[in-house]
Amino acid sequence: MDSFQENAWQRASLEQVLLKMDSMGFDAFVVTDLPSIRWLTGFSGSSARLLLTPGGSWLFTDSRYRLQAAAEVKVAEPVITGEGFVAALRSGRYPLGRCVALQSDRVSWHEASRIIAAVDERCRVVPVDGFFDAFRMVKSPGELLLMQRAADISGQVLDEVIPMISPAMRECDIAAEITCRHRKLGAQKDSFDPIVASGARGAMPHAQPADARFEPGSLIVIDMGCMVDGYASDQTRTVGLGPVCAEAKEVYGIVREAQQLGVCSARCGMRARELDGIVRSFIAGHGYGEAFGHGLGHGIGLEVHEGLHISPKGETVLQEGMVFTIEPGIYLEGKFGVRIEDTVVMEAGRARSLQRYSRELTEL
Repeated sequence: MDSFQENAWQRASLEQVLLKMDSMGFDAFVVTDLPSIRWLTGFSGSSARLLLTPGGSWLFTDSRYRLQAAAEVKVAEPVITGEGFVAALRSGRYPLGRCVALQSDRVSWHEASRIIAAVDERCRVVPVDGFFDAFRMVKSPGELLLMQRAADISGQVLDEVIPMISPAMRECDIAAEITCRHRKLGAQKDSFDPIVASGARGAMPHAQPADARFEPGSLIVIDMGCMVDGYASDQTRTVGLGPVCAEAKEVYGIVREAQQLGVCSARCGMRARELDGIVRSFIAGHGYGEAFGHGLGHGIGLEVHEGLHISPKGETVLQEGMVFTIEPGIYLEGKFGVRIEDTVVMEAGRARSLQRYSRELTEL
């Protein structure tokens, strides 16, 4: 997507945000989380606050980002301040109206207290939770292109690192290779610290890579992703180092079928908990219900975990353009773990996987 299309998308998004603000009775909105600021304005710096009002919008940052803000931000007026955002609010130069919304889920108590004190005599501050979630769940064509690029880079890295696994290598060695190769192929960074967990450590869904060598016959869980122009990828594959035991093959087959069932069952119009329930019931029907403790998936985009929750409590209705993961797992304490994960986008009413890497069991 070129800069003209990107600016048009941002302006349309800003108009939608302002309409929602009006419907909720907000005269202004203070945006404090950087991913939402980037989504609305394109600003990719590490320090910013955004003030939205019907009459104008201002992005506040410091002198380090003077040139960057001027180049990236077209839907708001960049303001370079050496005294900080709270001082700018206190100055009275910016219209706030009578009611200002503040992201209660994305601001520290310390900062919230200072903002409230700065405007207390002029207006009321209202805490708001999850205001941007519904907007950010649905991705634009430009966002989807970046997410596909991120998925392709991680897929290529997976192609390169899996053949490197051997008894001479350690979990941390493979994790380091993932990080290095992401950067070499054009990603800005990992979207999260890679998970490489072998044998019994694979039964910990978020195990950190250890200084442990791979043992023949073990299953190895690799969960990884990267960031491309601010957008994340996320994928998991489980492989075996040499032939694995019959129980491991059986469990792997159940997880593989469950993951594909999730992809094939996803439909626009269904609630997230319905999709989770289909896959959870399948795993439970094979006797492993208690070994699948986490949700089936999560939203992903500018953050690797976004507002959409594919879980037993997920009430969100799946819509065209939503992007989320489908990642069932079975974790047997003291033995092994198996997880298979794709990121999918809802297109033409159904789910399409961004990942192309095989889901069949690889025994190296």
